Amino acid sequence: MRELVVPAVKLSSKSRYALRALFDLAYYSPRQPVQIREIVDREGIPARFLEQIFQELKRAGIVASKRGPRGGYSLARSARDVRLGDVLRAVEGPVALAGAPAARRESPRIDARRATDVVLRELSARVESCFDDVTLADVCHRAESLGLPRPAAGVPTYVI
Repeated sequence: MRELVVPAVKLSSKSRYALRALFDLAYYSPRQPVQIREIVDREGIPARFLEQIFQELKRAGIVASKRGPRGGYSLARSARDVRLGDVLRAVEGPVALAGAPAARRESPRIDARRATDVVLRELSARVESCFDDVTLADVCHRAESLGLPRPAAGVPTYVI
């Protein structure tokens, strides 16, 4: 079979914001909780939207929250253990190319739609696997290689 080329895989704003916010947690504050306002200021994500996204990520066990004056959100596990596929599934569900419905139990008749649906489901699984091959730690390493500065270690930050 000839290899198929998929023209574009588009992520929703919700998915892109979730990935950026988690990168922010992993890169700028890997060991301490961060208040949403800090992430909003750095990443330009709407605060209410980010709160909703973090609730979904918390339910999925990707972030943890702490209440109080030194509270905020933090990664619930190491950045090495958070795959981008985990994030996408937490906020969107399984990765599926448009037109790739779940397997159906219909007549055994093979027609064009059924054949293309099978191929699209297989491609969806391959795309999802690509996202599973990348972790937040990989994104942090890429940011370092691009020269993205981090705050100096041990320098206190004050929130008023």
